[in-house]
Amino acid sequence: MSANDIRNLVERLVRDQGFELCGFAPAEPVGRAAYYREWLAAGRGGTMAYLGRNVDMRLNAAELFPGARTVIVCGLNYHQAPPPQPTDAALRGRVAMYAWGDDYHRVLKCKLFAVVDALREHLTVPFAARVCVDTAPLLEREYAMRAGVGWIGKNTLVLNETLGSYFFLGEIVTTLELPPDPPAVDHCGTCTRCLEACPTQAFPAAYQMDAARCISYLTIENRAPELPAELQPLMDDWIFGCDVCQQVCPFNRDATPTREPKFATRAPGAQPKLDDLLHWTDEDYRQESSGSAIKRAKPEMLRRNARIAAQNAQRSANSPG
Repeated sequence: MSANDIRNLVERLVRDQGFELCGFAPAEPVGRAAYYREWLAAGRGGTMAYLGRNVDMRLNAAELFPGARTVIVCGLNYHQAPPPQPTDAALRGRVAMYAWGDDYHRVLKCKLFAVVDALREHLTVPFAARVCVDTAPLLEREYAMRAGVGWIGKNTLVLNETLGSYFFLGEIVTTLELPPDPPAVDHCGTCTRCLEACPTQAFPAAYQMDAARCISYLTIENRAPELPAELQPLMDDWIFGCDVCQQVCPFNRDATPTREPKFATRAPGAQPKLDDLLHWTDEDYRQESSGSAIKRAKPEMLRRNARIAAQNAQRSANSPG
């Protein structure tokens, strides 16, 4: 098989696994290495110390293992229609859409390993491959842009003209040298809706994020018993993640529903009751979060987030008008 034939085969296998997007980038250093180092030095990563480890590897996929030549970037839609509005009067929190269903790490890894296994059945030439989903030391958004899957928007998320931004990224880094795609072109134009809508003003400028102010970071990555007092009132009822900058993005206006059944809403759901979360025992947490991405936040963090959401609801109810 020629390199083009193998590339066509990979695209077919990726589509067979349900991915809507597939692109190819050379395993070379990313173009914004200096920005990433400056971002870390400025403390924009908050307490996420792991982002400062294996920096050379994060900036160059070729460092992941000897002989790496190509990064195959895949995108899987997770968009769902808004859930029905509850009919009871219980106070509820909001969960970011990506965590409504089964843990995407497991879903994507299973699909990507299936692609690699099928590829080995079709090819006679030996090759090495590593599957990466979010937790690997790889700047996947940079490689997604380089592979033509989407451009990095002003809210620092990857945007695709067809899917918007409600899709997961997964990668196969391989020793196969395959023809690359042209990099994605930025289509944000003059729009600044995401920057203006952010409740905590986590974007100091377009295409830049101060993660320490982001509600997703505050609810999921910040493990302190108490969150900054000045940010708590701005978090509204978000108890795990935040979708505000995606909700206002024009490219998400006509987002199509996911075809992946494993992303269907499951416990604890899109709008869990705050009182339930506040009284979760560790055993409740284990049962309710098993198999869900919400397990990224520890039980004490979810209780903390629920308490803040309840206080915000009370504050809103007591405010004039």
